[in-house]
Amino acid sequence: MQFLWPQMLWLLLALPLLAAAYLYLLARRKKTALLYASLALPRAALGSRQRLRRHIPPLLFFGALALALLACARPSATITLPSDTVTLVLSMDISRSMEATDVAPTRISAAQQAARDLIIGLPANVRLGIVSFATTATVVLPPTNNRQDMLEALERFQLQRGTATGSGLIQALAVLFPDDGIDLEDILFNGMSARPGRGPRSLDEAASADAARKRDQEREAVQPGSYRHGAVILLSDGRRTTGPDPAEAARMAAQRGVRVYTVGFGSTQGGAAGESNLSYFMQLDEPALRAVATITGGEYFQAGSAADLSQVYRQLSARFALEHKETEVSALLAAASVLLLVAACALSMLWFRR
Repeated sequence: MQFLWPQMLWLLLALPLLAAAYLYLLARRKKTALLYASLALPRAALGSRQRLRRHIPPLLFFGALALALLACARPSATITLPSDTVTLVLSMDISRSMEATDVAPTRISAAQQAARDLIIGLPANVRLGIVSFATTATVVLPPTNNRQDMLEALERFQLQRGTATGSGLIQALAVLFPDDGIDLEDILFNGMSARPGRGPRSLDEAASADAARKRDQEREAVQPGSYRHGAVILLSDGRRTTGPDPAEAARMAAQRGVRVYTVGFGSTQGGAAGESNLSYFMQLDEPALRAVATITGGEYFQAGSAADLSQVYRQLSARFALEHKETEVSALLAAASVLLLVAACALSMLWFRR
């Protein structure tokens, strides 16, 4: 627990003084009490239970005062609360290596089934977007709450050559921040006036790209992992063969405070697909995936089977349903103080009519 106004904690020193004053008044009342022929008579009349009762209201009052003084210091604590609306982007590797059979029946089939389980179990507050990547990255589904659209999007995967892990992450960021003007092709071709398959850039496109780059350069640095409204799950089963460095893409995510949870799918020894042994390209690049997760404040998971991948998705789904927030709890302490004060007054009136 932390305190926004810690200097107010000095007021707690008044509690020992009040306790000493209370004990002094009790001692003084004993001296001024009426003399009885026998002290055993009043003690027997009061009884041990009655003698204990007279101290309960003052103790409740002291507790109420202590809580009130703590509330004045404005304490804050990390509390687990239901999350607000979260946008989650699932970026999936659809390279040819996903045909490997080390995960039955194939890696791609197992990954699709695990993604279906993820979609079915998503909390109501989560919107999901889907990106696929191989040689380049494509937006398969913009963020939506429609579970049926999500499930249908998984059926549109077409395996391709290449593994551009960095492109998959950059495209996921473009989906998560549509107003940032993140253009994957502009990044890949470094703002060239003409890009393959697109022809010459118009003046509007060039101006928009320049403005986006300027905004990115002027963006204020934030704490990695501080963005609470979205995250990226990046699944890959092999090494990068093309596209930007995943570490550079991870720094783009870190600048925006986005956590990237990376999943290495398949056996760590690699696998084979069809008649060609592609185990070299199909072996997990765990150091690169761990680096992406570390840079962004996320976490790396290794899933060697369909069951492992489903378990990873369940863990992540639970995290997005609940959120850990640093919240000021002074109102709670003040409410507890009022309750104790009311209880002290009620017991005093009930037992002693005062």
